[in-house]
This record gives sequence, structure tokens and C-alpha cells, in this order.
Amino acid sequence: MPINKNALLRYQILDRCFSNRHHKYEIEELVDKVNEAFLDIYGTTVSLRQIRADINHMRDRLVYDAPIEAIPIEGRKCYYRYSDPNFSIFNHELSVDEIKKLRSIIDMLGRYRSGENCWLEEVISNLELRFGIKANRERLVSFEQNSQLKGLNFLSELIDATINHQPLKMVYQPYNGEEQTTVIHPHYIKQYNTRWFLFGVEDHGEYGMTMVNKALDRIVRFSNSDVPFVENTIVDYESYFNDIVGVTHDSNHTEVELVRLKFDPARFPYVVSKPIHSSQEVVDMEQCVLEIKVRVNRELEQSIFAFGSHVEVLSPDWFRTEIKEKVDKLSKMYSTV
Repeated sequence: MPINKNALLRYQILDRCFSNRHHKYEIEELVDKVNEAFLDIYGTTVSLRQIRADINHMRDRLVYDAPIEAIPIEGRKCYYRYSDPNFSIFNHELSVDEIKKLRSIIDMLGRYRSGENCWLEEVISNLELRFGIKANRERLVSFEQNSQLKGLNFLSELIDATINHQPLKMVYQPYNGEEQTTVIHPHYIKQYNTRWFLFGVEDHGEYGMTMVNKALDRIVRFSNSDVPFVENTIVDYESYFNDIVGVTHDSNHTEVELVRLKFDPARFPYVVSKPIHSSQEVVDMEQCVLEIKVRVNRELEQSIFAFGSHVEVLSPDWFRTEIKEKVDKLSKMYSTV
């Protein structure tokens, strides 16, 4: 007999909870997790009795035969999980279209297979084993990557810590300083220009918290910290990067500027087809002028200097002057050649 949508949603939520090895869900927490979703979607809640009935239904050998175990904690309390961490009641066969898409994903991930990326090798192998899909061993698709970049071995653990709200005691070495030990509460991870960056808040004890951006290739080592996790209640990372190029918010430039750039005719079509920023608009096609609305930061400067003599900053005036001063400095460096 088919189950209704309400029951299916309850089973999906419980299934994820039972598979989570990073949190011990007691029965009251299971009720809370289900009710969070039900309040958002249906405006209703479910009872403790209903969740107990769902657990028994999922355990039924004639239904899902789910290996749900109740593990005692203290007194009469216990938490629930699958005895087999790889079990899921939704391990059904995939459709033909889903298999095609999954094969493409495995092929793309396979491009990064190497001895150094043991965690990725494990992910790909598990996907291949579970779904019977082998990646194409021919290298037909290539992605930009830096095989010499440090810190990639940390990526899997940092993603795991970010998802599971695990504070980290981290040793970090800035490019121009000595090693620093601090506690980081990870909130977000982003890749830019083949590098990975961890965003969160840094605990300075009695001096409070500050928002930080840590490059993975500057991380020396880290371990779990047992301090309470500080959740992100300030930054909306879905929009945090909208008005910048790259990942850096410069505290000296907090306002969005209208940056106008003029390119030479040979370079202009390239920039039009590959915008510097999502806000980019062509102002004068004949004069090869475009503008972007951004907060100026070092990544924007790097992008401009990457075009060399093919671009001229027209405005704002202060930014044009700043670029000119750096160009003059470069000119002096090469004046003896």
C-alpha cells in the first residue's frame, strides 16, 4: 500500500537522523526535527506517539526492515541510529536519466583522483560500488586545478566540521606572519581561482568574536574543540559574495562603487563573453567601455592587472589614481632594462 506524502516526509527526516554519525538523536529530538519541517510546509506538528509508530513501521521486516537500534545514554534515556551507517530505506534503483547524470558527476569527480585525495577516491569508489556505475577512465573532460596547492587534504574534514557545527582548534600561518593558534567556528567553504577558503568566526576569548576568512593552503593543522558552537546569525552567504570579485571584503572599501573600464578592441570581445563580475554592463560598444558595480578589493585589482596594457580604469577617480601609482612603480622597476 503506497504511503502518503506526510508519512514519506517523516520517513525521509528520520532516515537522515538515523544515518547521522555526528549527532545522537533522542526521541524528543526526532520529534523536533520532524516538526521543524512540518511547521514550514504544512503548518502542523506530529506527536511523540506518531514518531514511535514510524520507528516501529520502519523496523518491520515486511516493510523496510530498517536496522534501527536504541542505545542507552543515561538512566532511561537512549538515542536512535542505524546499526549499519550505510543503510537507507531510500536505497532504490535509479532511473535511466538519473544514472546518466550520476555517471557524468562521477566522471567529473574522477578528474581529481590522485594519491593525495584519498577522501575523494573513497567517495568515488563508494558511488561506483553502490550504484554500479564506473567512471570513464579516458580523460575526456579537464578542469582547472593546482596539484601543488597545499591544504586540499583538509577539505573533507573541514566540510564535515562545517556541516556538523564542529568548532576547531586551528594552527594557521598567514603568508606574512608566524603561526597562530585559535578556535574557529566554521560556517561556509568556498572555492575561488583554484584555492579553497573557510569562513567563520574566530574566538578571541574576552575580546569577543571576529569574522574570518582562512585559506586552506595556510592551515598548518587543526583538531576538534569541545567549546559550544557559535552559529552564524549575521552573514547570508548566499548573497555575501554578490558585490565583490573573489572572496575578500576589504574593510577600507565598504561601499559599492561604479567601476568603469576601457579595453582595447582586440580584448573587449573576450571580456564581454567572460564578464569580470555578474553586474557587468557594456556602456559604450564603440569605445569598448564597460562598468561593474562592486566593492573594490585586492581580487579586483588582480583581475585588472591580469589584463596588463589592454585595460584602462576610467573611474572612480581615486581607484584610477591608485592603479596609476602602482603602474608607475612597476615602470620604475623595469626602467633599467
